[in-house]
Amino acid sequence: MASLSGSFLARARTDAANVLVESQEPLATLQQRCGGVIPGEIAIPELRDLILKVQESGLRLARTISAFDGEEMITAWVEATPTGREEGGCFIGVASWQTAPIPDSSEAAEIARKRDVDQSVAELTARLDAKQGVLTVESEARDLADLTARMRQARGHPWTEFVTFPGNSHEQPLHWRLLDGAECHVEGSERVWTASLIPLGQPEPGSSGFDLYLVPNRPLVDRRKASTAPKPETMHSIGRDLSPVLRQPIARIIANAETIRSKMAGPLAEAYSNYASDIADAGQHLMALIEDLSDLEVVEAASFTTAPDQIDAADVARRAVGILNVRAQENQIELIAPSVDETVPATAEFRRVLQILLNLLTNAIRYSPNGSSVEIAVNQSAAGARITVTDQGNGLTEDQQEVVFEKFERLGRTGDGGSGLGLYISRRIARAMGGDLTVKSAPDQGARFILDLPPAEASE
Repeated sequence: MASLSGSFLARARTDAANVLVESQEPLATLQQRCGGVIPGEIAIPELRDLILKVQESGLRLARTISAFDGEEMITAWVEATPTGREEGGCFIGVASWQTAPIPDSSEAAEIARKRDVDQSVAELTARLDAKQGVLTVESEARDLADLTARMRQARGHPWTEFVTFPGNSHEQPLHWRLLDGAECHVEGSERVWTASLIPLGQPEPGSSGFDLYLVPNRPLVDRRKASTAPKPETMHSIGRDLSPVLRQPIARIIANAETIRSKMAGPLAEAYSNYASDIADAGQHLMALIEDLSDLEVVEAASFTTAPDQIDAADVARRAVGILNVRAQENQIELIAPSVDETVPATAEFRRVLQILLNLLTNAIRYSPNGSSVEIAVNQSAAGARITVTDQGNGLTEDQQEVVFEKFERLGRTGDGGSGLGLYISRRIARAMGGDLTVKSAPDQGARFILDLPPAEASE
């Protein structure tokens, strides 16, 4: 059997007709217990759906699948890769395999059905730790862009901090069973969302964290169809090949480390709790690096474009400050945002402008002294809209300003968790939108990063 990259518990292969032509244990036994044969049509529903999506997209995909084998509930992490051969088909790799007893078959069927439905229609998915703190989050929904950015910037905070529950004034987060199925509202979205929490870990459900799905009450009217999306590059890459595969095991490492650090698993010497904290921090830094590498692949692709729209640069600036206020306060830094009555129209992609400003503000918070302030200002320039982020840090020399936007450039800093890609990616995005990102600074006088955006289109 052809091998796959990585370490797998089991391997399998399908042909162009999605027939499972060969499989190793324990996947082979699960196929048979679900009523299938080898070779034969895939009898495991979630695996069959995954293979169909791989065949349609031509991409390597990886996710958790669940199945009931008649005795136990099986949960496995599966990676499916197109063979690339003329005869078609996919390679399948199983990276983890967990079993859990099911006391009542009807309840098991209902749990599996609910999970299938929620996974298929959810527009935001997140991995939470045992205390419901955010570890990773993914969403492509336009009206969840702000929420997704806020959750990514506040890893470890309970997910309930970022949504509101109508009529519920209880301290959050509640027990996961009370939140599972609860309706919630998201700032900036007119849709109503239902939370679905899938507990992980045995024998105590949730001891290894949770999968969170946010399911909307309706689709967006102007929601883009997948068929209209540009075809991805065919080259192997971090974003396409490694990122989906790495996120899940890294999130599991972070969740387990946080469980140990918080001593939820039992009494623990303080030294070992500190070790677990270091592991969790390292995992978070690694996750951030993966996200940066994924963004790097996107912005360097020849097909990279943005989706320009009419935005209010002042509104985006205020949102960025709101997202990072907690982090700034933890560092005793004051963030100064544009006043609520300021409006500076521009033509740009809201999500990308927010991404740039979050990067600039995060850097300013990271490298500014405690007790200082960081200001984000907006004004109308001759060429369009201008957003300026000014800090009171050590500033940059002329030589440093020459290289600060280069790839992997960290100006000699080590141990701060940065990848040296944020400013490079931000400038690429700014220029793709028809604008630019520049810096003005001097040693011991702080730094000013300036984002210029095209002007708003004249109204007819």
